[in-house]
Amino acid sequence: MKNHIRDARTAKGLTQQQLANRVYVSSRTIIALEKGEYNPSLLLAYRISLALEMPMEELYCLAENKSKEDTRYENLS
Repeated sequence: MKNHIRDARTAKGLTQQQLANRVYVSSRTIIALEKGEYNPSLLLAYRISLALEMPMEELYCLAENKSKEDTRYENLS
């Protein structure tokens, strides 16, 4: 899932480890999230959005991700 976690984190001047500590996960989880290799639980997504002071819709590109998924499903029918 596309997201802006890395950009928001660096704009806040946080390391991956510092963000991980704030949201109670490992730095490996933050790395995987930033690479788009892992989709967070709703609670983790919310914790990260609070820590980075960014709305979830913007942080996780929800409109864009939904549009891509909708297109994929439309092509299956």
